[in-house]
Order: sequence, then structure tokens, then C-alpha cells
Amino acid sequence: MNILVIIEHKNGVMHRMSKEAIVGAQKIGGNITALVIGENSDSVADELSSFQIEKTLLVTNEKVTSYNVDGYKEIILQVVKELNPEFIITGHTYQARDFMPRLSASLDIPFIPDLVSVENSSYTKQIMNSKLNASISSSSGPVLISFQSASFSEENISKGSSPLEKFEVSLDASNIRSTADEPFQESASEVDLESAELIVSVGRGIEKEENTSIAFDLAEVLGAEVSASRPVVDAGWLPSYRQVGSSGSTVSPKLYFSLGVSGAIQHVVGMKGSKNILAINKDPDAPIFEIADYAVVGDLLDIIPKLIEKLKDL
Repeated sequence: MNILVIIEHKNGVMHRMSKEAIVGAQKIGGNITALVIGENSDSVADELSSFQIEKTLLVTNEKVTSYNVDGYKEIILQVVKELNPEFIITGHTYQARDFMPRLSASLDIPFIPDLVSVENSSYTKQIMNSKLNASISSSSGPVLISFQSASFSEENISKGSSPLEKFEVSLDASNIRSTADEPFQESASEVDLESAELIVSVGRGIEKEENTSIAFDLAEVLGAEVSASRPVVDAGWLPSYRQVGSSGSTVSPKLYFSLGVSGAIQHVVGMKGSKNILAINKDPDAPIFEIADYAVVGDLLDIIPKLIEKLKDL
């Protein structure tokens, strides 16, 4: 069985969710080919060479130096014609949501997005704010799928050694009619929550807008990004691009430091893939404690300033 994983990258750095997609492909099993498109991708190709996959295909073409939905579609169509894969896989990123439906229409095969697992011919995705799992099946034949953020951990990538091959494509400029804007998150801010390894998250327990500065002070000491739950964003205390949850970003940091976040399911769906969760809340029955690795019952307004001082002394 042949599997094609489309790799997303920027400035020579592979997107975390592309690594997770490779883990998902390895769990499915088969001959995995990674496809890297565009300039500044040598370091990405080098990293892929250390994974247990069949090979990496590198496509560089002056008509598609960076992401372009028409260019990507045309390139992938040519690669698919050569490889004839049973699965075409990506992480469920903003970019994938742009080109995968067009690819599906061009190939006339189904696109099943935002999955959390694949078992044989059964595909599982979460619905109703992750309260339920839905099982989806498709008839035999190739299928396009994208994996939800944090469905797999990049730390579980099987290591190995794989070759790099240049793949030549023929592109007609008349077929590349679109131009890509800057990536969604960076157009709003310099915050990239989905790639952050450390996150300090603010919930209603912060009590008022002036107290959000505590989170930024802690984040500065830790070298972390600051995120928020929906009630904090709805109150206007922090901007919407910092929101984590079902209507915000889905994150998978090494440490998720939760300050006064109650842990409603709408928030948990966006951060449950965190490697370690440290939660501070005055309510001992807060739902966040059910998934926290480390729990502190107390007033964060008393605890965090003292913690910051201790961290500064290290």
C-alpha cells in the first residue's frame, strides 16, 4: 500500500502537524512517501531522511516557490499519477483546508477531514465539540484525509533512513491563477500558538482584564506564548487570535500552564493533546483537574507573582 504525506513547512521548518501526519501514516502502515514543495526546503528534506519512510520527493519549480493553491494542486496531481497512492494525508491546517478540497474535486475521490484515527477502512472524527466520535467508512479506492492536531504525537515518529529524490514537474503558467496571502495567524499577529512548545493560558479565574498582565509576566520568564479561553476573549480581555478551543486554535505544547481555566469541553478539545498540563484553580472540582498532570488548588493571583520571583532567581 502506497501512502503520500504532503509536508507543510515555512522558512525551512517543518510544521508540527506534518510530523503528526507522518506518525498517522506509520500507524496505517505501508510505503510512505513524503512530498516537499517549494524553496528553502533542504533542511526539511534532511529531517525527513531520518524518518522511517520509503522516500522523500522534493519539488522545486520557479512557478511555485512558496505555497500557492493552484500550483500545489497541479504538482500533487502529477505526483499522484506517478505513485498511485491509496492514501493522501496531511495535517488539518489552514493550508490543507485550502488545497485538499480542490485536489479532491480534481481527482474525483473523497476528502475526509479532521480525523483522529484510522482503523482499516474506518475513519473516526470528533463531533459535538468532541463529546461524540463519529465513524465514517468509504468504498474501496484512494482517499484524501487530514488529521486533527494532536491526534498523534510527533515524539512517536519511527526513526530510520530514507533517500531523497528530485521530482520534476511540468507546469503551465495559465493554470496558476491564484496568489497566496500571508499565513492566517501571522496576518493577525506574531503569535503562533499551534507551534508553541510552552503556553500560559488564561481563564475566567484571572478575574479582570488588568490581571492578564500576570500571565504575560510568567510567559516572559518561561519563554512561552499566552493563550486564553473563550470567556476571556468574549469579555475583550485578550484578542481572538489567542483563543484555544473548539472555536479557536488547537495546540499541543510540551507544557500547558493553565491559570484559572475551568476546563469546559469546548476549551479542552483545543489543548487535550498537550504533553504536560499544569493547572491552577481555586475550585477543587474544576473539570481541568481531571486531565491535569499537575494540579494546584489555590489563588493564582497569590501564587503566580511568587512563582515568577522564584523563576527569576534561577
